[in-house]
Amino acid sequence: MSEGDVQRIPTGVADFDSIIQGGLPAGSVVLLLGDVGGGGHEFALTSAAKIGIVKEFPDTRSFMLGDAGKNGVLPDKMCYITFSRSRNDILQDVRLSFNKDFYESLKTNLLFKDFSKDYFMHTVVPTSWLDSEETQGIFSDKKKDGLLESLVDFLDVNAPKSMVIMDSLTDLVVSETIPFQDVVALLKGIQRMAKKWSAVFYLVLTDEILDRKRQQMIIDSVDGVLKFEWAKFHHTSKRQRYLYVEKFMSVLPHLDQERIARFATLITSQSGFVVINTERVG
Repeated sequence: MSEGDVQRIPTGVADFDSIIQGGLPAGSVVLLLGDVGGGGHEFALTSAAKIGIVKEFPDTRSFMLGDAGKNGVLPDKMCYITFSRSRNDILQDVRLSFNKDFYESLKTNLLFKDFSKDYFMHTVVPTSWLDSEETQGIFSDKKKDGLLESLVDFLDVNAPKSMVIMDSLTDLVVSETIPFQDVVALLKGIQRMAKKWSAVFYLVLTDEILDRKRQQMIIDSVDGVLKFEWAKFHHTSKRQRYLYVEKFMSVLPHLDQERIARFATLITSQSGFVVINTERVG
């Protein structure tokens, strides 16, 4: 298959898509690895919000996705998987952080799946603290199965030709009730199936929450790693967010060709996650 035949799903970050040939290849499992507040979560939400708007209002395609992303393939469905937060909590954050169009798009177009009931089952958190309406999903009553099994069931039904945001992988890897090796095996399985599903996965993980060996095991189980971090300007306390592409076989050659080292980024209420400057080497 030539590069021109590869289906690409726009990220919704126009300046980034313009360099990576219009978006991420369908079938990609992407780790959004970053500092707290570094922008990984906002990157995923911006992508979902803009694609949702385009799906509802096709005339906005060029404006929302830019010239590079406007010819990309849009996912049939967008899923938001959460392990510890409720749908209402997430949407409230979006409502307070982004513009009304983003909020309405995510509220309307995201299929939320809240696994909080399974996640907190063997912890000190009582079920009375969980929103019962949020946890009564199609798979929430499967007492005999564990969290990862229920997650697999959900993905089998909903992941094909979808964008899937997992918020967050951090919750899984820090849980004392979920073996780390099971999480790694699950990721390797998702990586295989994502190609068959023609889906794109965004997995949010806080950087350095794991020791170096375990973090590398996670990195080895995905197709691409986008790293989001804060950096201080020299001689000032002012900070700037940056995006690096740490691993991505289908993306890095384009960055190397353009000698791109990193992307300076900004998060605004009106536009979400935005690339404001492309820093080149030499």
